[in-house]
Amino acid sequence: MAASILIVDDDPVQRRLLEAAVTKFGHTAIVADGGEAGLEFVDGPNARDVSVVILDLMMPGLDGIGVLKAMRERGIHIPVIVQTAQGGIETVVSAMRHGAFDFVVKPASPDRLQASIGNALKVEALEGEVKRSSRQRGGHLTFKDMITHSPAMDRVIRLGRKAAASNIPILIEGESGVGKELVARAVQGSGDRRSKPFVTVNCGAIPDNLVESILFGHEKGSFTGATEKHTGKFVEAHTGTLFLDEIGDLPLDVQVKLLRAVQDGEVDPVGGRSTIRVDIRLISATHRNLLQQVKDGKFREDLFYRLNVYPIVVPPLRDRRDDIPYLVEHFMEKVAPADPRHRLRGISAAALAMLQAYDWPGNIRQLENAVFRASVLADGDMLTEEEFPQIRAQVEGTVNLDSGIALPAPGWPASGGPTPGWPVSGVASGSQPRDNISAAGGIAAADADAPAKPRFGTLRALDERGNVRALADVELEMIKLAIDHYSGQMSEVARRLGIGRSTLYRKLKEYGIDPETGRVERLAS
Repeated sequence: MAASILIVDDDPVQRRLLEAAVTKFGHTAIVADGGEAGLEFVDGPNARDVSVVILDLMMPGLDGIGVLKAMRERGIHIPVIVQTAQGGIETVVSAMRHGAFDFVVKPASPDRLQASIGNALKVEALEGEVKRSSRQRGGHLTFKDMITHSPAMDRVIRLGRKAAASNIPILIEGESGVGKELVARAVQGSGDRRSKPFVTVNCGAIPDNLVESILFGHEKGSFTGATEKHTGKFVEAHTGTLFLDEIGDLPLDVQVKLLRAVQDGEVDPVGGRSTIRVDIRLISATHRNLLQQVKDGKFREDLFYRLNVYPIVVPPLRDRRDDIPYLVEHFMEKVAPADPRHRLRGISAAALAMLQAYDWPGNIRQLENAVFRASVLADGDMLTEEEFPQIRAQVEGTVNLDSGIALPAPGWPASGGPTPGWPVSGVASGSQPRDNISAAGGIAAADADAPAKPRFGTLRALDERGNVRALADVELEMIKLAIDHYSGQMSEVARRLGIGRSTLYRKLKEYGIDPETGRVERLAS
């Protein structure tokens, strides 16, 4: 499948090498000599021509992480393959947290690069099909459609339902990716404006010089480039709902006009001679602390109190981990109709526990992207830890700083695996545990007879009876884990464990571990 690949790298030699490789793969190469040029391209009129971005992380000026941040803030969802000569885990973590699709270390082999591009194109193609299917289904969203079984969301739904019964201005607060727009749509779909327009504006993605025109409209010829009359989002939303996302990013001069529109229900188009009356339901959202911005002089106090009439705070995903199994199931089901040849039976309990152990800084949006990618690229009919390499890299080896021992994820038994009858997902009080969800894209529980084992590179603090394990047992397990993790490179194992090579070999001898194979030949008495 031929596609256009944007190469963003400040090194001309590296650009030529990548351009030659991409062309050899049968794709069209587009080159940009730095972060600013690359961002300008993906944020410009030719952005739709780009299917994948290959982005160098270490560049002068706007570096790769800066480009990833800007793309996420502007809602640009092109798969990005990052590359760097610095292949440390911290670099991988940072890049993936900011939305990178994949990661290659310079010099990347042609096979590795081709596979990464192929995977990105495969995911992008299926993502387009999923979006088309969603648009065809249409329909109004209500609070009954929200995927949640978490007590932390009960207050959000309760407040949202009350707000839907009135036209009071709403301010939805929460981190990026928690589903603020979803809440706004549920409010609109549950109220008397459900059949009216729902118009969204991402205030953080609009250039400052165009914000006023996009919100309030402009007359033909009112400024350079205004070749046609534009009605503006307020007029588009007349009789319906206007959702202003990232309201905290609005320039101060536009905030003045927004205040008038909220107070009086009137807007002044740029270059217009008269005001226009509008009847809208206004819902605003922000991931910023608006009250602090008011104190810092970055947001008008009078506008803040006009918008903050009815605040709703959406909790981050790390505070509602009970929702993760249900969300995973939902996202897998979204993929299934778009790719009927590749049906998944579910997700392993170990993989699900790993997802619940992760903090998800990108919240639900990040979880959806991770599940979508895993579902598309999975070789088997069950998602495992192998399908989430970036998440696994960040969760693996996480330790409790007080004890130095990794602890199980919240709700996960200390034995490291699900005990018989333990549900794979949080359930509401009084309901029956779901040991298996057999629907398409559902979640399969682990075999109850399977022996307990440590989770994805972590150590168990307690034994099967709930008692603290002997220090010698934990030490043995840590040494075995380190040997396996660093592929038997004893110098690296000793360095990472913080001991000398002679001490390491002495302990290997004590525990009966063969230095060549890393296997336990006998246990110390």
